Amino acid sequence: MALRTLRVASQKRNLVYNPPVRDMKFLFNDVLEMYPHYAACPEPVPEECTEDFVDSVVDASVQLAETVTPTYQTGDVGCVFKDGEVTTPKGFKECYDLYSEGGWQGLSLPSEYGGMGMPLSVSLLKNEILATANWAWFMYPGLSLGAANTILYHGTSEMKETYLPKIIEGTWTGSMCLTEPHCGTDLAQIKTKAVDGPNGSYKITGTKIFISGGEQDLTENIVHIVLAKLPGAPEGTKGISLFLVPKYLMKPDGSLETKKNVVCGSIEKKMGIHGCSTAQLHFEDSIGWLIGEPHDGLRQMFTFMNTARIGTAMQGVTHMELAFQNAAIYANDRMSMRSLSGKKERENVADAIVHHGDVRKNLMIMKALLEGSRCLLYDVAKFGDKITYAILAGDTEKEKRLEDEMGFLTPVAKGCVTEWGLECANLGVQIYGGHGYIKDHGMEQIVRDARIATLYEGTTGIQALDMLGRKMMLDKLRMFKKWNSKITKFALASMSSPHKAEAMKLFMLAMQWKVQVIRMGYQATKNRDMVSSASVDHLFFSGYIFLGYYWLKMGIAAERQLRTAETEADKKFYRNKVATMKFYFDYLINRAESHKINMVRPPKSIYGIPKEDLAI
Repeated sequence: MALRTLRVASQKRNLVYNPPVRDMKFLFNDVLEMYPHYAACPEPVPEECTEDFVDSVVDASVQLAETVTPTYQTGDVGCVFKDGEVTTPKGFKECYDLYSEGGWQGLSLPSEYGGMGMPLSVSLLKNEILATANWAWFMYPGLSLGAANTILYHGTSEMKETYLPKIIEGTWTGSMCLTEPHCGTDLAQIKTKAVDGPNGSYKITGTKIFISGGEQDLTENIVHIVLAKLPGAPEGTKGISLFLVPKYLMKPDGSLETKKNVVCGSIEKKMGIHGCSTAQLHFEDSIGWLIGEPHDGLRQMFTFMNTARIGTAMQGVTHMELAFQNAAIYANDRMSMRSLSGKKERENVADAIVHHGDVRKNLMIMKALLEGSRCLLYDVAKFGDKITYAILAGDTEKEKRLEDEMGFLTPVAKGCVTEWGLECANLGVQIYGGHGYIKDHGMEQIVRDARIATLYEGTTGIQALDMLGRKMMLDKLRMFKKWNSKITKFALASMSSPHKAEAMKLFMLAMQWKVQVIRMGYQATKNRDMVSSASVDHLFFSGYIFLGYYWLKMGIAAERQLRTAETEADKKFYRNKVATMKFYFDYLINRAESHKINMVRPPKSIYGIPKEDLAI
């Protein structure tokens, strides 16, 4: 009996992850209609991009996740830095080798460089499964995709032929080098310099910090994508150029030099994501090559940044999923008191805490935010597919139109979804109670790992300013009107569905959105600080409307499928989906009301205390 008790206790300390394959297929087949989307995409979408192929990608990802998942908690010990070298946690390299051998890095990259040429949205399925298994580990290949896309869209033919095959086969990784010790978001202040080097190259000098995956022992080389300024460059962001700077230079015979071209000075001691090294990199006359045109680097880097922001939004989903699954298991197992409505489990000394209203509500909050966010993110990936093929076709007009439409969603995906990810991680700890605070159970690790998602790739406040300032006011509300009209029309069309009440609530909020934006814009003409003080409330007001839009889509699709479902398992799945939609409209969408009020409130009281009086 003592041995059995010890075994049960040991199992409880390990986090559980079962990839939500059924939910993924529901979104692909019934809600977002991805297979007609693939059929309508132009070349070079492979003919093999069928439902059977996508299912095989999911199945293989699930299989690999079984190996990756155990490294999540063990990898929390972190990386080791010694003499300029980084050692990743035990098991990380073995998992990475399996990932590379399976050809996963090239799933959505062109076949001419060794990839499979599949749409971005197919790759997202694989990414979600493996990233939920271990986010810190997945950051290494995840950032490589951003580097590959930057080279693919903006690099020279020689760059593509030299670097893409290596990244795709997984023998090299990539990193994004923006931040410097004195500046993060305000890239106009960067001091890293680039001067002419031998044979058309440049010598890069400067220091970059907070570089995820900037040094590691998984691959033989790292391709750094670096922002720097050329001599005589214009002031501000208009003077920034983009460079490709490898950790090791390549010899004429294809082998690598032994002397490092880029040196790692240290790695950060962080709150979370301990398994992913966060490096300080020193560039000392490091040889690199210009990507694209001089002084156009920030625009080109946005290819990497947008890939990273979608990836970071996915991070929010991964933390929600892991926290929800384990909190639901714990809530069903943990016995405490009796339900207020009467005994539910008479054979036990107490009822499982899942019967208590507050615990059940917290679980439903997690489930509703998780599944709504996943739908939103998959729709963003669908836009990403269309943009990719517009770029490859050279259709700049279509590319710009689609980028604007997806760009309006990006701050919601990055800003709101990561904040909801942190909220759900915290709710998971709350459901565990005191056990959630203990390291052995793993729930507090999810909170620590989730915290960074609201900070890097632009804080929530920066995402909110981007949406309200650049993507609404400077755009003269063009994309706002398009999305608002799309949501309004969908809500009106849904009035004839069984979910008329939910459709009406969404319609009314969409109408109020118009009014509040006009009020906010008018007040901002009198006080520019209004834009900053209102931006986060506007972001979340928008976010809850978007999530309502996607939940109504899912509810209607589930209701439709329920009418023809044959198995009891399918019927239960669709009924639960409808029930979660109703919970969202009963509880969560009401949060929009407080944001609606605050987004038009003048910031007078925010600035009521002089700045020097805020410090003690």
